[in-house]
Amino acid sequence: MGTSPETMDFLIDQLSALPRIRSRKMFGEYALYCDDKVVGLVCDDQLFVKITPAGKALVGSQYQEGVAYPGAKPSMMIGAEEIDDPERLCELIRVTAAALPPPKPKKPKKKAKKR
Repeated sequence: MGTSPETMDFLIDQLSALPRIRSRKMFGEYALYCDDKVVGLVCDDQLFVKITPAGKALVGSQYQEGVAYPGAKPSMMIGAEEIDDPERLCELIRVTAAALPPPKPKKPKKKAKKR
């Protein structure tokens, strides 16, 4: 089905209090970045946030696990109630990003050999 651009616009707007938030379209779905770390995925208009102890503690009893796509690692499925509360959603993304390791540096591209 794919995620609609309107869903991503809404999510990015809800997360606008975070200074380094962005999304990137991948295969009809989206990766959600905070501080250049992938903190979650948006698939079929559903937000999936990486599981961290701090994130689980923040979500509490509303914690629900799911997978963004077949074969993906389990993530926290974030419901409409959480998404509609921008302060709480920003805090979840903030604590998740803080708990994740820094992104690995990209390897330099190899130059093509001349024939």
